[in-house]
Amino acid sequence: MRKSQRTPAGDALKNLMLDLFRLNSLLLTAGDRLVARLGLTSARWQILGAIVQAERPQPVAWLARDLGGNRQNVQRIVNDLHAEGLVAFEANPHHRRAQLVVLTDKGRRAFDAAMALQMPWVNSLSEGLAAKDLQTVHRIVAALRKKLESEAEAQT
Repeated sequence: MRKSQRTPAGDALKNLMLDLFRLNSLLLTAGDRLVARLGLTSARWQILGAIVQAERPQPVAWLARDLGGNRQNVQRIVNDLHAEGLVAFEANPHHRRAQLVVLTDKGRRAFDAAMALQMPWVNSLSEGLAAKDLQTVHRIVAALRKKLESEAEAQT
């Protein structure tokens, strides 16, 4: 029996995926180091960013969906952020149990401080890379994410 082989695009995507796994790990480690003195981790910073990016306060389940994360993991981190006064919970007029997560002033200051640290780091990291190439990679990653999200929705 003959084994099926990857197409050239499939092989290239496999190599890209392996590099993206490595890159993700390195980015999380670098992010942890970058914001450690603020009492944050990459995961906490990411959730604060999702709250900031949302057009309105959202429940944990929606934040998890927007992040592509597991609701229970996001809930655990949101609870930690709440215990430290970085987020607060507000009543949700549409659902009694699913409270809305909002940034406190302390949370906004922590997020803004993290972004101030991120700016020179990301500028340095991007040195020697063409903005056009980065925009192309972004479009490809967004297209792959959209395909995977569509597949996941079709299976539910």
